[in-house]
Amino acid sequence: MNAMLETPELPAVFDGVKLAAVAAVLYVIVRCLNLKSPTAPPDLYFQDSGLSRFLLKSCPLLTKEYIPPLIWGKSGHIQTALYGKMGRVRSPHPYGHRKFITMSDGATSTFDLFEPLAEHCVGDDITMVICPGIANHSEKQYIRTFVDYAQKNGYRCAVLNHLGALPNIELTSPRMFTYGCTWEFGAMVNYIKKTYPQTQLVVVGFSLGGNIVCKYLGETQANQEKVLCCVSVCQGYSALRLEGDEPFQHWDDDSHVSSTTRWSREGSLPPQGPHGTLCCWAQETFMQWDQCRRFYNFLMADNMKKIILSHRQALFGDHVKKPQSLEDTDLSRLYTATSLMQIDDNVMRKFHGYSSLKEYYEEESCMRYLHRIYVPLMLVNAADDPLVHESLLTIPKSLSEKRENVMFVLPLHGGHLGFFEGSVLFPEPLTWMDKLVVEYANAICQWERNKSQCSDTEQVEADLE
Repeated sequence: MNAMLETPELPAVFDGVKLAAVAAVLYVIVRCLNLKSPTAPPDLYFQDSGLSRFLLKSCPLLTKEYIPPLIWGKSGHIQTALYGKMGRVRSPHPYGHRKFITMSDGATSTFDLFEPLAEHCVGDDITMVICPGIANHSEKQYIRTFVDYAQKNGYRCAVLNHLGALPNIELTSPRMFTYGCTWEFGAMVNYIKKTYPQTQLVVVGFSLGGNIVCKYLGETQANQEKVLCCVSVCQGYSALRLEGDEPFQHWDDDSHVSSTTRWSREGSLPPQGPHGTLCCWAQETFMQWDQCRRFYNFLMADNMKKIILSHRQALFGDHVKKPQSLEDTDLSRLYTATSLMQIDDNVMRKFHGYSSLKEYYEEESCMRYLHRIYVPLMLVNAADDPLVHESLLTIPKSLSEKRENVMFVLPLHGGHLGFFEGSVLFPEPLTWMDKLVVEYANAICQWERNKSQCSDTEQVEADLE
Protein backbone atom coordinates (compact mmCIF):
# COMPACT_ATOMS: atom_id res chain seq x y z
CA MET A 1 0.00 0.00 0.00
CA ASN A 2 2.87 2.34 0.88
CA ALA A 3 4.60 1.46 -2.40
CA MET A 4 1.47 2.31 -4.35
CA LEU A 5 1.27 5.65 -2.59
CA GLU A 6 4.93 6.49 -3.24
CA THR A 7 5.00 5.58 -6.95
CA PRO A 8 3.08 8.63 -8.26
CA GLU A 9 5.61 10.91 -6.51
CA LEU A 10 8.64 9.61 -8.47
CA PRO A 11 7.94 11.53 -11.71
CA ALA A 12 7.60 14.73 -9.68
CA VAL A 13 11.01 14.07 -8.12
CA PHE A 14 12.57 13.45 -11.54
CA ASP A 15 10.94 16.60 -12.92
CA GLY A 16 12.42 18.55 -10.04
CA VAL A 17 15.90 17.19 -10.83
CA LYS A 18 15.48 18.11 -14.50
CA LEU A 19 14.35 21.62 -13.64
CA ALA A 20 17.29 22.02 -11.28
CA ALA A 21 19.69 20.82 -13.98
CA VAL A 22 18.18 23.17 -16.57
CA ALA A 23 18.35 26.05 -14.10
CA ALA A 24 22.01 25.25 -13.34
CA VAL A 25 22.87 25.16 -17.06
CA LEU A 26 21.06 28.44 -17.68
CA TYR A 27 22.84 30.03 -14.73
CA VAL A 28 26.24 28.92 -16.08
CA ILE A 29 25.37 30.22 -19.56
CA VAL A 30 24.21 33.58 -18.21
CA ARG A 31 27.36 33.90 -16.08
CA CYS A 32 29.77 32.72 -18.79
CA LEU A 33 28.21 34.86 -21.51
CA ASN A 34 27.83 37.78 -19.08
CA LEU A 35 24.29 38.29 -20.38
CA LYS A 36 23.26 40.47 -17.45
CA SER A 37 25.95 43.01 -18.18
CA PRO A 38 24.51 46.29 -19.53
CA THR A 39 25.51 48.06 -22.71
CA ALA A 40 26.80 51.58 -22.22
CA PRO A 41 28.96 54.26 -23.78
CA PRO A 42 32.67 53.79 -23.04
CA ASP A 43 34.24 55.36 -19.97
CA LEU A 44 36.27 58.37 -21.05
CA TYR A 45 39.20 59.84 -19.12
CA PHE A 46 40.49 63.21 -20.33
CA GLN A 47 41.14 66.78 -19.36
CA ASP A 48 38.68 69.47 -20.27
CA SER A 49 40.22 71.34 -23.21
CA GLY A 50 39.33 72.67 -26.62
CA LEU A 51 40.62 69.47 -28.21
CA SER A 52 38.62 67.13 -25.97
CA ARG A 53 35.43 69.15 -26.47
CA PHE A 54 35.96 69.03 -30.23
CA LEU A 55 36.53 65.26 -30.12
CA LEU A 56 33.36 64.65 -28.13
CA LYS A 57 31.43 66.65 -30.69
CA SER A 58 33.12 65.11 -33.74
CA CYS A 59 33.34 61.45 -32.63
CA PRO A 60 29.83 60.10 -31.92
CA LEU A 61 31.24 56.65 -31.07
CA LEU A 62 32.85 58.10 -27.96
CA THR A 63 29.50 59.00 -26.41
CA LYS A 64 27.19 56.36 -27.92
CA GLU A 65 26.58 52.88 -26.56
CA TYR A 66 28.84 50.17 -27.87
CA ILE A 67 26.44 47.29 -28.55
CA PRO A 68 28.12 43.89 -29.08
CA PRO A 69 26.22 40.86 -30.46
CA LEU A 70 23.51 40.00 -27.95
CA ILE A 71 24.17 36.27 -27.44
CA TRP A 72 27.96 36.18 -27.00
CA GLY A 73 29.32 39.70 -27.44
CA LYS A 74 29.42 40.53 -23.72
CA SER A 75 31.96 37.80 -23.07
CA GLY A 76 35.52 39.06 -23.36
CA HIS A 77 36.74 35.49 -23.77
CA ILE A 78 34.51 34.78 -26.77
CA GLN A 79 35.35 38.14 -28.36
CA THR A 80 39.06 37.37 -27.91
CA ALA A 81 38.71 33.79 -29.15
CA LEU A 82 36.78 34.85 -32.24
CA TYR A 83 39.37 37.50 -33.05
CA GLY A 84 42.16 34.94 -32.59
CA LYS A 85 40.50 32.18 -34.60
CA MET A 86 38.42 34.03 -37.17
CA GLY A 87 39.99 37.48 -37.28
CA ARG A 88 37.10 39.24 -38.99
CA VAL A 89 33.95 38.45 -40.96
CA ARG A 90 34.13 38.50 -44.77
CA SER A 91 37.58 40.03 -44.62
CA PRO A 92 38.50 42.00 -47.77
CA HIS A 93 41.77 41.64 -49.68
CA PRO A 94 43.23 45.11 -50.19
CA TYR A 95 45.86 45.37 -52.90
CA GLY A 96 49.25 46.68 -51.84
CA HIS A 97 52.95 46.66 -52.65
CA ARG A 98 55.53 44.98 -50.43
CA LYS A 99 58.59 47.06 -49.62
CA PHE A 100 61.94 45.73 -48.40
CA ILE A 101 64.40 47.66 -46.22
CA THR A 102 67.86 46.40 -45.29
CA MET A 103 68.66 47.31 -41.70
CA SER A 104 72.12 48.26 -40.46
CA ASP A 105 72.63 44.82 -38.84
CA GLY A 106 71.72 42.98 -42.05
CA ALA A 107 68.11 42.24 -41.09
CA THR A 108 65.52 42.58 -43.87
CA SER A 109 62.47 44.51 -42.75
CA THR A 110 59.29 44.48 -44.83
CA PHE A 111 56.09 46.47 -44.87
CA ASP A 112 53.09 46.63 -47.18
CA LEU A 113 51.94 49.90 -48.73
CA PHE A 114 48.30 50.51 -49.69
CA GLU A 115 47.22 53.62 -51.59
CA PRO A 116 43.98 55.47 -50.71
CA LEU A 117 40.81 54.58 -52.60
CA ALA A 118 39.03 57.92 -52.08
CA GLU A 119 39.80 61.53 -51.30
CA HIS A 120 40.31 62.33 -47.64
CA CYS A 121 37.60 64.35 -45.87
CA VAL A 122 39.95 67.34 -45.47
CA GLY A 123 41.55 66.90 -48.88
CA ASP A 124 45.06 66.36 -47.50
CA ASP A 125 47.58 63.58 -48.05
CA ILE A 126 47.44 61.45 -44.88
CA THR A 127 49.25 58.16 -44.27
CA MET A 128 48.41 55.73 -41.50
CA VAL A 129 51.53 53.94 -40.29
CA ILE A 130 50.31 50.76 -38.60
CA CYS A 131 52.07 48.35 -36.24
CA PRO A 132 50.18 45.03 -35.74
CA GLY A 133 50.03 42.85 -32.64
CA ILE A 134 52.47 40.17 -31.53
CA ALA A 135 53.73 37.99 -34.40
CA ASN A 136 51.22 39.64 -36.77
CA HIS A 137 51.57 41.17 -40.22
CA SER A 138 49.64 42.81 -43.04
CA GLU A 139 47.99 39.56 -44.12
CA LYS A 140 46.10 39.09 -40.85
CA GLN A 141 42.36 39.45 -41.31
CA TYR A 142 41.83 42.17 -38.71
CA ILE A 143 44.58 44.23 -40.35
CA ARG A 144 43.13 43.68 -43.84
CA THR A 145 39.68 44.76 -42.67
CA PHE A 146 41.01 47.91 -41.02
CA VAL A 147 43.25 48.83 -43.97
CA ASP A 148 40.39 48.43 -46.46
CA TYR A 149 38.17 50.71 -44.36
CA ALA A 150 40.94 53.29 -43.93
CA GLN A 151 41.68 53.27 -47.68
CA LYS A 152 38.02 53.93 -48.44
CA ASN A 153 38.21 56.93 -46.10
CA GLY A 154 41.11 58.45 -48.01
CA TYR A 155 44.11 57.17 -46.04
CA ARG A 156 47.28 55.69 -47.46
CA CYS A 157 48.28 52.78 -45.20
CA ALA A 158 51.71 51.39 -44.42
CA VAL A 159 51.64 48.16 -42.38
CA LEU A 160 54.75 46.78 -40.72
CA ASN A 161 55.35 43.04 -41.02
CA HIS A 162 57.04 42.04 -37.78
CA LEU A 163 60.51 40.65 -38.38
CA GLY A 164 60.15 36.88 -38.74
CA ALA A 165 56.33 36.86 -38.68
CA LEU A 166 55.75 36.28 -42.40
CA PRO A 167 56.27 32.58 -43.15
CA ASN A 168 57.59 33.21 -46.67
CA ILE A 169 60.22 35.82 -45.69
CA GLU A 170 63.48 34.40 -44.36
CA LEU A 171 65.49 36.13 -41.66
CA THR A 172 68.77 37.57 -42.93
CA SER A 173 70.29 38.20 -39.49
CA PRO A 174 70.17 36.37 -36.13
CA ARG A 175 67.38 38.57 -34.82
CA MET A 176 63.60 38.78 -34.98
CA PHE A 177 60.95 41.15 -33.64
CA THR A 178 60.85 41.78 -29.90
CA TYR A 179 58.57 43.38 -27.32
CA GLY A 180 59.66 46.98 -27.78
CA CYS A 181 62.16 47.17 -30.63
CA THR A 182 61.29 50.23 -32.74
CA TRP A 183 63.97 49.86 -35.42
CA GLU A 184 61.80 48.37 -38.15
CA PHE A 185 58.85 50.65 -37.44
CA GLY A 186 61.16 53.66 -37.51
CA ALA A 187 62.64 52.54 -40.83
CA MET A 188 59.13 52.27 -42.32
CA VAL A 189 58.16 55.74 -41.06
CA ASN A 190 61.35 57.27 -42.45
CA TYR A 191 60.67 55.65 -45.82
CA ILE A 192 57.18 57.16 -45.90
CA LYS A 193 58.45 60.61 -44.91
CA LYS A 194 61.13 60.52 -47.61
CA THR A 195 58.93 59.06 -50.36
CA TYR A 196 55.89 61.26 -49.61
CA PRO A 197 57.35 64.54 -48.29
CA GLN A 198 53.91 66.19 -48.38
CA THR A 199 52.14 63.55 -46.30
CA GLN A 200 51.15 63.76 -42.65
CA LEU A 201 51.07 60.73 -40.40
CA VAL A 202 48.52 58.99 -38.21
CA VAL A 203 50.27 56.39 -36.03
CA VAL A 204 48.28 53.27 -35.09
CA GLY A 205 49.36 50.33 -32.93
CA PHE A 206 47.47 47.18 -31.95
CA SER A 207 48.32 45.24 -28.76
CA LEU A 208 52.13 44.77 -28.73
CA GLY A 209 52.21 47.21 -31.64
CA GLY A 210 50.73 49.83 -29.31
CA ASN A 211 53.76 49.50 -27.05
CA ILE A 212 56.10 49.87 -30.02
CA VAL A 213 54.47 52.97 -31.54
CA CYS A 214 54.21 54.78 -28.18
CA LYS A 215 57.82 53.98 -27.37
CA TYR A 216 58.90 55.12 -30.85
CA LEU A 217 57.15 58.48 -30.55
CA GLY A 218 58.55 59.10 -27.08
CA GLU A 219 62.14 58.17 -27.88
CA THR A 220 62.94 61.49 -29.58
CA GLN A 221 61.01 64.63 -30.39
CA ALA A 222 62.06 64.22 -34.04
CA ASN A 223 59.95 61.06 -34.28
CA GLN A 224 56.82 63.18 -33.74
CA GLU A 225 57.49 65.48 -36.69
CA LYS A 226 54.65 65.39 -39.24
CA VAL A 227 52.63 63.16 -36.87
CA LEU A 228 49.03 64.32 -36.42
CA CYS A 229 48.05 61.82 -33.73
CA CYS A 230 48.59 58.36 -32.32
CA VAL A 231 46.11 55.59 -31.46
CA SER A 232 47.02 52.58 -29.32
CA VAL A 233 44.52 49.73 -28.99
CA CYS A 234 44.62 46.96 -26.34
CA GLN A 235 48.22 47.33 -25.22
CA GLY A 236 49.31 46.35 -21.70
CA TYR A 237 51.57 49.39 -21.04
CA SER A 238 54.11 47.64 -18.82
CA ALA A 239 55.52 44.13 -18.51
CA LEU A 240 56.92 44.74 -15.03
CA ARG A 241 55.35 44.97 -11.61
CA LEU A 242 55.20 48.63 -10.61
CA GLU A 243 54.72 49.62 -6.97
CA GLY A 244 54.28 52.98 -5.35
CA ASP A 245 53.79 56.38 -6.98
CA GLU A 246 57.30 56.62 -8.41
CA PRO A 247 56.44 55.31 -11.91
CA PHE A 248 54.00 58.20 -12.32
CA GLN A 249 55.91 61.05 -10.67
CA HIS A 250 57.98 61.94 -13.71
CA TRP A 251 54.77 62.47 -15.69
CA ASP A 252 54.06 65.63 -13.72
CA ASP A 253 56.99 67.59 -15.26
CA ASP A 254 56.17 71.22 -16.04
CA SER A 255 52.98 70.68 -18.01
CA HIS A 256 49.78 72.43 -16.98
CA VAL A 257 47.39 70.02 -15.31
CA SER A 258 43.73 70.91 -15.31
CA SER A 259 40.92 68.93 -13.75
CA THR A 260 40.28 65.55 -15.34
CA THR A 261 36.85 64.87 -16.76
CA ARG A 262 35.65 61.31 -16.41
CA TRP A 263 32.61 60.04 -18.31
CA SER A 264 32.10 56.81 -16.45
CA ARG A 265 29.46 54.38 -15.34
CA GLU A 266 30.92 54.21 -11.83
CA GLY A 267 33.14 56.48 -9.80
CA SER A 268 35.65 53.67 -9.29
CA LEU A 269 39.18 54.46 -8.21
CA PRO A 270 42.33 52.94 -9.67
CA PRO A 271 43.52 49.73 -8.00
CA GLN A 272 45.34 50.34 -4.73
CA GLY A 273 48.31 48.58 -3.25
CA PRO A 274 48.64 47.29 0.30
CA HIS A 275 49.68 50.75 1.52
CA GLY A 276 47.19 52.74 -0.51
CA THR A 277 49.61 53.43 -3.35
CA LEU A 278 49.08 52.66 -7.01
CA CYS A 279 50.26 49.28 -8.13
CA CYS A 280 49.94 47.18 -11.23
CA TRP A 281 51.09 43.82 -12.50
CA ALA A 282 51.76 42.43 -15.93
CA GLN A 283 54.41 39.75 -15.80
CA GLU A 284 52.91 38.22 -12.66
CA THR A 285 49.23 38.48 -13.54
CA PHE A 286 49.91 36.94 -16.95
CA MET A 287 51.06 33.80 -15.09
CA GLN A 288 47.85 33.56 -13.04
CA TRP A 289 44.78 31.50 -13.91
CA ASP A 290 42.43 34.38 -13.14
CA GLN A 291 40.44 35.11 -16.34
CA CYS A 292 42.38 32.19 -17.91
CA ARG A 293 45.39 34.45 -18.53
CA ARG A 294 47.79 31.57 -17.91
CA PHE A 295 46.05 29.60 -20.67
CA TYR A 296 46.27 32.52 -23.09
CA ASN A 297 49.93 32.89 -22.14
CA PHE A 298 50.53 29.23 -23.00
CA LEU A 299 48.81 29.57 -26.40
CA MET A 300 50.76 32.70 -27.31
CA ALA A 301 54.00 31.11 -26.15
CA ASP A 302 53.30 28.04 -28.26
CA ASN A 303 52.75 30.24 -31.31
CA MET A 304 55.99 32.15 -30.61
CA LYS A 305 57.91 28.87 -30.29
CA LYS A 306 56.68 27.76 -33.70
CA ILE A 307 57.78 31.04 -35.29
CA ILE A 308 61.21 30.97 -33.65
CA LEU A 309 61.76 27.32 -34.55
CA SER A 310 60.77 27.99 -38.15
CA HIS A 311 63.81 30.32 -38.25
CA ARG A 312 66.12 28.18 -36.12
CA GLN A 313 68.79 27.94 -38.84
CA ALA A 314 68.99 31.72 -39.14
CA LEU A 315 68.96 32.16 -35.35
CA PHE A 316 70.88 29.14 -34.05
CA GLY A 317 72.72 27.70 -37.08
CA ASP A 318 76.44 26.93 -36.85
CA HIS A 319 77.24 29.45 -39.59
CA VAL A 320 75.42 32.25 -37.77
CA LYS A 321 77.26 34.88 -35.76
CA LYS A 322 74.93 34.81 -32.78
CA PRO A 323 74.86 37.30 -29.92
CA GLN A 324 77.43 36.19 -27.31
CA SER A 325 74.73 35.66 -24.70
CA LEU A 326 72.66 33.42 -27.00
CA GLU A 327 73.81 29.82 -26.55
CA ASP A 328 72.79 26.51 -28.07
CA THR A 329 71.37 25.47 -24.70
CA ASP A 330 68.80 28.23 -25.08
CA LEU A 331 67.31 26.29 -27.98
CA SER A 332 66.70 23.28 -25.75
CA ARG A 333 65.12 25.54 -23.13
CA LEU A 334 62.88 26.97 -25.83
CA TYR A 335 61.35 23.54 -26.48
CA THR A 336 60.20 23.26 -22.87
CA ALA A 337 59.01 26.87 -22.45
CA THR A 338 55.34 27.25 -21.56
CA SER A 339 55.12 31.04 -21.17
CA LEU A 340 56.13 34.17 -23.03
CA MET A 341 58.29 35.17 -20.07
CA GLN A 342 60.40 32.03 -20.40
CA ILE A 343 60.84 32.65 -24.13
CA ASP A 344 61.71 36.30 -23.51
CA ASP A 345 64.25 35.33 -20.85
CA ASN A 346 65.92 32.52 -22.79
CA VAL A 347 65.86 34.01 -26.28
CA MET A 348 64.25 37.37 -27.05
CA ARG A 349 66.15 39.63 -24.62
CA LYS A 350 69.46 38.24 -25.87
CA PHE A 351 68.93 39.60 -29.39
CA HIS A 352 69.61 43.03 -27.91
CA GLY A 353 72.10 42.06 -25.22
CA TYR A 354 70.00 42.62 -22.11
CA SER A 355 71.51 41.00 -19.04
CA SER A 356 68.21 40.16 -17.35
CA LEU A 357 64.50 39.87 -18.06
CA LYS A 358 63.84 42.80 -15.73
CA GLU A 359 66.21 45.03 -17.67
CA TYR A 360 64.68 43.91 -20.96
CA TYR A 361 61.11 44.70 -19.89
CA GLU A 362 62.14 47.94 -18.21
CA GLU A 363 63.96 49.28 -21.26
CA GLU A 364 61.55 48.00 -23.91
CA SER A 365 58.30 49.16 -22.27
CA CYS A 366 56.65 52.36 -23.49
CA MET A 367 55.88 53.24 -19.85
CA ARG A 368 58.88 55.56 -19.50
CA TYR A 369 58.18 57.27 -22.85
CA LEU A 370 54.46 58.00 -22.68
CA HIS A 371 54.85 61.38 -21.00
CA ARG A 372 57.13 62.52 -23.84
CA ILE A 373 54.39 62.21 -26.45
CA TYR A 374 52.96 65.63 -27.27
CA VAL A 375 50.72 64.86 -30.24
CA PRO A 376 47.07 63.89 -29.57
CA LEU A 377 47.07 60.36 -28.16
CA MET A 378 44.08 58.03 -27.81
CA LEU A 379 44.52 54.90 -25.70
CA VAL A 380 41.82 52.23 -26.04
CA ASN A 381 41.27 49.14 -23.88
CA ALA A 382 38.28 46.93 -23.10
CA ALA A 383 37.34 46.42 -19.46
CA ASP A 384 36.78 42.69 -20.15
CA ASP A 385 40.08 42.10 -21.98
CA PRO A 386 41.25 38.79 -20.49
CA LEU A 387 44.89 39.47 -21.42
CA VAL A 388 45.27 42.89 -19.77
CA HIS A 389 44.77 42.91 -16.00
CA GLU A 390 42.58 45.74 -14.73
CA SER A 391 45.40 47.04 -12.50
CA LEU A 392 47.41 47.93 -15.63
CA LEU A 393 44.70 50.39 -16.64
CA THR A 394 45.99 52.59 -13.82
CA ILE A 395 48.70 53.71 -16.26
CA PRO A 396 46.51 55.27 -18.99
CA LYS A 397 44.13 56.67 -16.36
CA SER A 398 47.00 58.40 -14.58
CA LEU A 399 48.46 59.67 -17.85
CA SER A 400 45.12 61.17 -18.91
CA GLU A 401 45.03 63.04 -15.58
CA LYS A 402 48.36 64.71 -16.34
CA ARG A 403 48.44 65.27 -20.10
CA GLU A 404 45.95 67.38 -22.04
CA ASN A 405 46.74 65.56 -25.28
CA VAL A 406 45.68 62.14 -23.92
CA MET A 407 42.24 60.53 -23.98
CA PHE A 408 41.71 57.08 -22.49
CA VAL A 409 38.70 55.15 -23.86
CA LEU A 410 37.43 52.16 -21.86
CA PRO A 411 34.33 50.32 -23.15
CA LEU A 412 32.77 47.59 -21.00
CA HIS A 413 33.09 44.94 -23.68
CA GLY A 414 35.32 44.05 -26.60
CA GLY A 415 37.83 41.52 -25.30
CA HIS A 416 41.31 41.67 -26.79
CA LEU A 417 41.11 43.21 -30.27
CA GLY A 418 37.56 41.92 -30.70
CA PHE A 419 35.07 44.81 -30.47
CA PHE A 420 32.61 42.99 -32.73
CA GLU A 421 29.25 44.58 -33.38
CA GLY A 422 26.01 42.90 -34.41
CA SER A 423 22.37 42.44 -33.51
CA VAL A 424 21.91 38.97 -32.02
CA LEU A 425 24.30 36.25 -33.20
CA PHE A 426 26.28 37.18 -36.31
CA PRO A 427 28.84 40.00 -36.15
CA GLU A 428 29.22 42.70 -38.77
CA PRO A 429 32.34 42.83 -40.99
CA LEU A 430 33.43 46.19 -39.53
CA THR A 431 34.07 46.42 -35.82
CA TRP A 432 33.58 49.26 -33.37
CA MET A 433 37.36 49.51 -33.13
CA ASP A 434 37.82 49.94 -36.91
CA LYS A 435 35.26 52.73 -37.01
CA LEU A 436 36.52 54.48 -33.86
CA VAL A 437 40.15 54.72 -35.03
CA VAL A 438 39.16 56.20 -38.40
CA GLU A 439 36.59 58.52 -36.80
CA TYR A 440 39.18 59.80 -34.32
CA ALA A 441 41.78 60.29 -37.08
CA ASN A 442 39.23 62.21 -39.18
CA ALA A 443 38.42 64.46 -36.21
CA ILE A 444 42.11 65.20 -35.54
CA CYS A 445 42.67 66.02 -39.22
CA GLN A 446 39.73 68.43 -39.09
CA TRP A 447 41.01 69.93 -35.82
CA GLU A 448 44.42 70.59 -37.38
CA ARG A 449 42.80 72.05 -40.49
CA ASN A 450 40.68 74.41 -38.35
CA LYS A 451 43.75 75.48 -36.36
CA SER A 452 45.62 76.16 -39.58
CA GLN A 453 42.77 78.22 -41.00
CA CYS A 454 42.43 80.23 -37.77
CA SER A 455 46.17 80.86 -37.79
CA ASP A 456 46.04 82.05 -41.41
CA THR A 457 43.14 84.38 -40.61
CA GLU A 458 44.98 85.84 -37.63
CA GLN A 459 48.06 86.38 -39.80
CA VAL A 460 46.01 88.19 -42.48
CA GLU A 461 44.40 90.41 -39.85
CA ALA A 462 47.80 91.21 -38.37
CA ASP A 463 49.15 92.11 -41.82
CA LEU A 464 46.18 94.40 -42.48
CA GLU A 465 46.73 96.19 -39.18
